[in-house]
Amino acid sequence: MSDAVTMKMTLPKIPDIELVALEGLDRLARHLGIADGKIAEARIIVTEAIINALEHSGAEAPDVAVEFTMTTGELSIFVRDRGRGFVPGAVEEPDIRSKIGAPNKRGWGLRLMKSMSDDFRITSDGGGTTITIRKLLR
Repeated sequence: MSDAVTMKMTLPKIPDIELVALEGLDRLARHLGIADGKIAEARIIVTEAIINALEHSGAEAPDVAVEFTMTTGELSIFVRDRGRGFVPGAVEEPDIRSKIGAPNKRGWGLRLMKSMSDDFRITSDGGGTTITIRKLLR
């Protein structure tokens, strides 16, 4: 990514902390002259990735490393926790028919992030989970 702008931050688990990352994402986009509409899906992806990491990491005092690298045509998103990890392939795909009448309607995060990404990678082990996402902005 030539002429890329990068922002890195570490976010603690406090209410609405994902809004700090979204503000950073918005400022990068404005700096590069990218219209709000082009980063709308990226905002959803970032929100979901951060909330998932803080909620599901299993760490005693969780924090999340977040990094954005943006050009006028592409955004790379990196989100990492230092939790217990999980087996991504073992996560059951949600089924809309079974969720409709169920008391727990959650479990759509990974599917949502994948569907809105141009490239979605997840790695996880006993040292934490890393999500790497590429989103085209053109």
